[in-house]
Amino acid sequence: MAVSRGAEWVSGYVAAWQSNDPADIAALFTELALYRTSPDSPPRVGHEAIVAGWLDDLDEPGTWAFDWSILHEHDDLVLVQGRTVYPAREDFLNLWIIRLAEDGRATEFTEWYMPRGHKG
Repeated sequence: MAVSRGAEWVSGYVAAWQSNDPADIAALFTELALYRTSPDSPPRVGHEAIVAGWLDDLDEPGTWAFDWSILHEHDDLVLVQGRTVYPAREDFLNLWIIRLAEDGRATEFTEWYMPRGHKG
């Protein structure tokens, strides 16, 4: 079975999260993409703002784990459910809303997260 565009994008996101490499981050998004760190936050617009914001808030490799699944994918819309575990801190339940361009890069990304305390 072929891997969906959404699954490819999320895999790329996780790889960029692990590397924190600006080129890996920028490659995920169209030039004028909107990246929201929460539904009501102002968006980071474009590669420069997205990369800068990511690097300001980066997670060091090895300090987290992320499990995810695609809840829904249709046309350009991808909904992802995840769980981020920070063993030294706390866990988060995640919902990502992603809009993909024809080339598979995101035009919009919004993350919703709920802290769940530390589950160790």
